Amino acid sequence: MDGAADSGTAGAAAAAAKWRTDASRAFQYYLDRSTPHATGRWIGTLAVAAIYALRVYLVQGFYIVTYGLGIYLLNLLIGFLSPMVDPEAQALDAGPALPTRGSDEFKPFIRRLPEFKFWYAITKAFLIAFVMTFFSVFDVPVFWPILLCYWVVLFVLTMKRQIVHMIKYKYVPFSVGKQKYGGKKSAGSSSSKD
Repeated sequence: MDGAADSGTAGAAAAAAKWRTDASRAFQYYLDRSTPHATGRWIGTLAVAAIYALRVYLVQGFYIVTYGLGIYLLNLLIGFLSPMVDPEAQALDAGPALPTRGSDEFKPFIRRLPEFKFWYAITKAFLIAFVMTFFSVFDVPVFWPILLCYWVVLFVLTMKRQIVHMIKYKYVPFSVGKQKYGGKKSAGSSSSKD
């Protein structure tokens, strides 16, 4: 009888492992298919964020969860806006890494946290926070205006520090489209006024 129970348990464990593997593979397949569709992904994330905000508004609680979510999102934003190799640390080692003059070599901006991972982490954070709103243990009574003020101050100070860092090392974490160069104008196309 013990052998039958062990084989039944082993069969159930194998079936659960197979289901988990198949589900993980299907999830990864759809995640990979969503990679080139940045606009659609972000619209979906905004919808998830709106549903979360509506849930918090209707329940009138879970402000500490929202505060924790805000701190986490701020941390992700800093990673998204920061270069993979910090020019400040590299300047101490071997001189400046990003070009500071027009004659310097062009080095593209590589993010510490790529856009896809940034989107995925934000979406996952909103989903986890949404699930947490269904458990009363996370509904800690707090005075939410204090948390909001503290978060705004933290956001302003952090963004100020990040912007000063961007200006100091002359990097812009955003690029809009492909860069176009003017090139040289031919002598026949320029008009001279005498």
